[in-house]
Amino acid sequence: MDLRREFRRRSRQVLCQLLGACIAGYFVYHAVQGDRGVIAWIQVNQRLAQAQADLDRTNEERSALEQRVALLSNSSLDLDMLEERARVMLNFSHPDDLVIFLDDAANKASSAPHSVN
Repeated sequence: MDLRREFRRRSRQVLCQLLGACIAGYFVYHAVQGDRGVIAWIQVNQRLAQAQADLDRTNEERSALEQRVALLSNSSLDLDMLEERARVMLNFSHPDDLVIFLDDAANKASSAPHSVN
C-alpha cells in the first residue's frame, strides 16, 4: 500500500511538471514558427528591405525622367533635346546627315585581322 501511495504522489508531481513543459513548449514553438513568430518577422523584414530597394530604384528612375521632361518644358526648352527626341520618335534624319548602312558580312570581314606582307 505504501508503494502505491508513493507512486500516486510522485506521478502527480511529474504529471504537473510534464503538463507545464508541454504548455511552455507549445508557446515557444508558436513564438518561433507561428504567423507572428520570429521567422515570420525575419521574412517581413526581408520583404521590407526588398520593397525599399525597389522604391529607391523607382525614385531614381523618376528623377531621371523628370529631368528629361524638364528639358522639354516651355520655360526652358532645350532645342537639341527636342530635335533628338523628334528624330528618334519620327525616325527622321536631317538632309545634311550622312547615314552609313553596314552589312553584317562586310562588317565581320572588315574586323578580321589582315596579314601585312
